[in-house]
Amino acid sequence: MTVPDWVQDAVFYQIFPDRFANGNLDNDPANVQAWGSPPTVWGFKGGDIAGILQHFDYLLDLGVNALYFNPIFQATSNHRYNTTDYYRIDPKLGDLADFKALLDTAHRHGMRVMLDGVFNHCGRGFFAFNDVLENQEHSPYLSWFHIKHLPVEAYLWGDARDYLGWWEMKHLPKFNTNTPAVRRYILDVARYWVEQGIDGWRLDVPNEIDDDAFWAEFRHVIKTANPDAYLLGEIWTADLRWVGEGHFDGLMHYPVRDALLRLLFAGTLDIPHFAEKMESLLDFYPRENAYAMYVPLGSHDTERLLTKVDGDVGKAKLAFLFQFAYPGAPAVYYGDEIGLTGGKDPECRAAFPWDERQWNVELRDWVKSLIALRKGSAALRRGEYQTLCTKVKEACFAFARTYGEEQVVVVINAGPEARKLRIKVQKVGWQDGRPVRDLLTGQEISPVTDGCVKVTLPPWGGTLLG
Repeated sequence: MTVPDWVQDAVFYQIFPDRFANGNLDNDPANVQAWGSPPTVWGFKGGDIAGILQHFDYLLDLGVNALYFNPIFQATSNHRYNTTDYYRIDPKLGDLADFKALLDTAHRHGMRVMLDGVFNHCGRGFFAFNDVLENQEHSPYLSWFHIKHLPVEAYLWGDARDYLGWWEMKHLPKFNTNTPAVRRYILDVARYWVEQGIDGWRLDVPNEIDDDAFWAEFRHVIKTANPDAYLLGEIWTADLRWVGEGHFDGLMHYPVRDALLRLLFAGTLDIPHFAEKMESLLDFYPRENAYAMYVPLGSHDTERLLTKVDGDVGKAKLAFLFQFAYPGAPAVYYGDEIGLTGGKDPECRAAFPWDERQWNVELRDWVKSLIALRKGSAALRRGEYQTLCTKVKEACFAFARTYGEEQVVVVINAGPEARKLRIKVQKVGWQDGRPVRDLLTGQEISPVTDGCVKVTLPPWGGTLLG
């Protein structure tokens, strides 16, 4: 198995490039929108690679050690999922030299960089599709796409009727990966950027290229170029098909997010079923894949975390605590750590506010402390997972992460009332008299007594004990 070992130690930070920071006003489009104005489907805010480099100290201070960028290749949209040139950095973001500077900066600080690979579809301006539009039945690229009727009409918006588009969208013509030239093109692109130095690909809607042979070849090409490259599939459900030697190292682990958010809304998922779900997800996959999952609380495709928990900072903090204690690589969507709010696209893609007076500093400090704890604990990164107790009446859930001689006990109160809890810890080998420390505060609490530790938690509160 060639799952990269480093993924277990990764803390990802996802950046939507147009919305993180504007560092170079010269590459802004003429109709750039004001930074901080409400996000729209059409508008550009001017975020770029220079802005990321200028705020790299922010990322280092937060403590993340892996970056995931939404598409950065030339396209006509702010999201860039309609690529027109896979070999060119979008000029509104910078150029190859800027990207190389970003890679060099990240790698000097031990930070990995993962790009978004959109290989199911392209934009209407992609050279091969443009040739089809220009030459119609005379185009040598007809077989690159799924053409239904000629002539092909692709202008304006609406449903694609003459060809297959992603979700029938005109502006996202779907590649025909059964065509050898298309396969070669995509594989060459994927290999090229790995050779430039990226550390992995997040593959957009890979299930829509429903071809195991294609993905096996894709994996072979990437792992040949860099055996340590991480391949992440955007699969929204638990599905064993998509991990392993023929596919990906890990998946975007939305099932964990979904269950956790249901737990945070009282009555929609109880403690025992949540605990069962968390164990079953770990048991469902081979261990190396389960520990290489990308575990998000939000993304460019979902409502913001704080919005999902109705603005309750306590619930947001508890969600982050569980995320950083559960196996897999935790992922922070830019701005969630400072309490940005917003519904689905485009609201979840707002510009990052660099005025600290707009930040929820309490939430950011919490995330920063969790990142530091995880990076300092082999048990939290690599340890075995074991449920210790579930208490329905008290809305309590406790589990342990164990790695060698290190154990971390995680206790959460998923309810609206403060609780005084007794957690049995014999399963992790904690004997009576053993001192116990709250890892979040550094303070010692009561030692193990009668095989239990005593914990007092606020509503929607949690702690890590060691």
